Amino acid sequence: MRKSHPVRRAVLVGAATVSGIVLLLSLKPASDPASASAAGAAPQQSAAAQESPQGGSGAQRTGTQNVTGDVARTQYGNVQVRLTVNDGKVVEAAAVQAPQGGVSGQKTDLAVPRLNQAAVAAQSADIDTVSGATYTSDGYKQSLQSALDRVKASGASSGSSGSDGSGAAQARTVTGKAAQTQYGPVQVRITVSGGRITQAEAVQAPQGGVSGQKTDLAVPRLNQAAVAAGSADIDTVSGATYTSSGYKQSLQSALDQAGG
Repeated sequence: MRKSHPVRRAVLVGAATVSGIVLLLSLKPASDPASASAAGAAPQQSAAAQESPQGGSGAQRTGTQNVTGDVARTQYGNVQVRLTVNDGKVVEAAAVQAPQGGVSGQKTDLAVPRLNQAAVAAQSADIDTVSGATYTSDGYKQSLQSALDRVKASGASSGSSGSDGSGAAQARTVTGKAAQTQYGPVQVRITVSGGRITQAEAVQAPQGGVSGQKTDLAVPRLNQAAVAAGSADIDTVSGATYTSSGYKQSLQSALDQAGG
């Protein structure tokens, strides 16, 4: 009886070994690298599918353009506005320049976000002055108006392939004669399109000390008034009588040259 046990054990061990080999062979295909790569292919395809719409949405923004207005000088620093325009509509407004530092910076932080929102909402420079930030607001509106004028000019240029195609070509810049004042010369340059003033600026004005402060106060308002009125019949800025008179004189000479 004892001699039969080793043989029986050997048979059992051999059978177990064979069974183990069979099991390993049967399980091996499940870990085949081809199966793993097939499982990973689906996530890669979905990632590629997500990238495609992003590229498509970028193509929809090809009609968007950025237009930057003129720099408006104020008593506390320069203000300059940049617009993002899509299909002729202002979709975003931002101040690329504004007074900084101390109280001026605090007023900028207060006023500019409100002015930006107002510009987009109004689609014009006819927006309210932010209380406590009058100079920044005035400069903002002046630069905003010049940016809007450029938007209109580019719109007329791109959309006037018909009988009005010559209108954009007639847009030109005319500089008036320098007007001598008690505190220095004043000279105005205007851009005229279709018989209308689209932009006005002072290329010369009194500078330094109190005269410079009055220039910074008066010129932005006079520029706006000239564009709005389309003539030299504009109000004198209080406290800057000489600068205002010289401005209107030079503006009238520019209009005369333009045939206005």
